[in-house]
Amino acid sequence: MPQLNPAPWLMILIFSWFVFLTLIPPKVLAHTYPNEPSPRDTKTFETKPWNWPWY
Repeated sequence: MPQLNPAPWLMILIFSWFVFLTLIPPKVLAHTYPNEPSPRDTKTFETKPWNWPWY
């Protein structure tokens, strides 16, 4: 049964994991968003009580 022979498949598995672990993570970590969020103003607004007309 040729599928039980680990000689070709083991090297393919090792090479594919080598590619995944060395090439792809730096590309993903270097990704930047096109619109970086800007810090919002720290100004707080003064709240006023709401007068309910029926109370």
